[in-house]
Amino acid sequence: MAEGILLVISAPSGCGKTTILKQLMEKISGLEFSVSHTTRQPRVGEVNGVDYHFVSQEEFLALRDQQPSGFLEWAEVHGNFYGTARQEVDALLAASKDVILDIDIQGAEQVRKNADPVTVFINPPTLAELERRLRGRGTESEESLSVRLANAEKEMAAAKNYRYLIVNDELGQAVRDLQAIIAAERRRRNTPQVNRTVART
Repeated sequence: MAEGILLVISAPSGCGKTTILKQLMEKISGLEFSVSHTTRQPRVGEVNGVDYHFVSQEEFLALRDQQPSGFLEWAEVHGNFYGTARQEVDALLAASKDVILDIDIQGAEQVRKNADPVTVFINPPTLAELERRLRGRGTESEESLSVRLANAEKEMAAAKNYRYLIVNDELGQAVRDLQAIIAAERRRRNTPQVNRTVART
């Protein structure tokens, strides 16, 4: 039984990544989201073990420092820790599940150092279109909007480090593009490697 594929998906905030992944999960079987660990408090409606593994800071740091397991990637964001446990990802991959990590460019870089993921970056059509989408949410102050757009510009510059790039200009097409990437990677995984001898003349 072939090992599963580790998929790293990154995108600027407001690009539609969450919606794309939700629709993808409804269309493709054999996909699993990696459930991250965090030290932040659960929000209303969040379920431990489903949305996140909610742990204390002491538990998080102890897991981070485990060798050789620990975290594939981790970060401190606004005073809280977030991380992807290597042991859980490895168990899913060993069970032939294709695992999706929904993480930022810093996390993706850490994963590349510890594994060989299939990396996909989702871009907005333009930065101006991303601004329009963020403003359309009605949840951002001008200050937070400026921060998100500045971060998005940096993130989009890092897209060249990813194996695949999807432009979310039209949602249905973006979902189909991601489906095609997963189908291609699954075929590649299941294709026997053939040793070829080059004849010299």
